[in-house]
Amino acid sequence: MSSMKHEDSDRGQTKELRKEHPSGWFHLTQHDAVPILVDALLDLPPNREFNKTELAEHAGVTRQTVGNYTALLLEVELLEEVPNTSPRRYRVADSDVVRELFELNSALNNVSG
Repeated sequence: MSSMKHEDSDRGQTKELRKEHPSGWFHLTQHDAVPILVDALLDLPPNREFNKTELAEHAGVTRQTVGNYTALLLEVELLEEVPNTSPRRYRVADSDVVRELFELNSALNNVSG
């Protein structure tokens, strides 16, 4: 029995270490709404500009949810701000992260398709 408790304790410590030092993937996906937002971004036409309200409607979430995660999406280079727009407009970033994400999404769709 103590062996089981020790294994559970080790597992808990490992889990906490992952949370303290997350990979890029875990950092991005540990937030409940982010996978929904990323899925919505993958569904947009190239270079499509949008504001937070439009992204919220497209993703099926609230504008507040988009607002809560905009900084994170900018930080990980999934979104970029469109210069000189008011109210602020965004588009899917032209970044390595986005290219890799589209490639991963395509590979996953081919496996499960």
